Amino acid sequence: MKEIVVISGKGGTGKTSVTASLAYLGKENIIVADCDVDAADMHLLMNPTNSVREDFYSGVIAEIDNEKCIKCGKCADVCRWDAIPVIDGNYEVQPLDCEGCGYCALVCPTEAISMNEQNVGDWMISDIKTSTKMVHARLGIGAENSGKLVAKVKNEAKKLAENENKDYVLVDGSPGIGCPVVSSLSGANLVVLVTEPSVSGVHDVKRVYELVKKFGLKAVCIINKADINSDKVDELQKFFDKENIEVIAKIPYNENFTKAMTMGETIVEFDPDGLGLILSRSWEKIKELVK
Repeated sequence: MKEIVVISGKGGTGKTSVTASLAYLGKENIIVADCDVDAADMHLLMNPTNSVREDFYSGVIAEIDNEKCIKCGKCADVCRWDAIPVIDGNYEVQPLDCEGCGYCALVCPTEAISMNEQNVGDWMISDIKTSTKMVHARLGIGAENSGKLVAKVKNEAKKLAENENKDYVLVDGSPGIGCPVVSSLSGANLVVLVTEPSVSGVHDVKRVYELVKKFGLKAVCIINKADINSDKVDELQKFFDKENIEVIAKIPYNENFTKAMTMGETIVEFDPDGLGLILSRSWEKIKELVK
């Protein structure tokens, strides 16, 4: 079983559209993992059904028992996050401000403060339209620990792929270089970088590749909207040549991408003989590289 991770240095490059197309091409040989848990949207193109859902707990948050609290204020004094204001005469923990350090519980003379595990979101296993399954998740509003939720999604996808004897786990990673991306990259056999020829696109793909390189992972690239700025395409090509990264596809700008999304379809379904053909060739190349 091989793990293919699709990432981008920034949002808006077409990463999820590309990943969904690869998933459609791989059909039943793939388990899909949507690891963009902060803004999950693979479900819009994969039509998940029969979802099995579980809560995800990670990290702790302080909670004050007002019956035990003697209102001494020691908890508020030591809280460096100013997360324990007085509201209607009671000390109340503000969940979005509390970092779960536990200092307040340590100094409380009446043991009125407990540190409770947080439900920060949920994760799901769903049937999808390609006759296989997708593991995906939803992070709660304002919740943290997205890196741990990504790790959960990936681990469950790997287990499922092994149990069902699938050839590939295809991961839609988060944009950027933060903890969710680090978690997405762990254990990958091949990284597919999706970028665009813009100032931010060039800057961010260089930055995210530094992270890929630290992991010692092989990477290839797909340049989306490759005909909108030839100078930036040349700059990208020089960078990829220098780093020995193969550009496996240059996709021209085409409004069919948007039309396909509004129909809830991948571009491979919507435009099989145009853009879909480019991605079909890309998928064949990816399979060769991970053998």
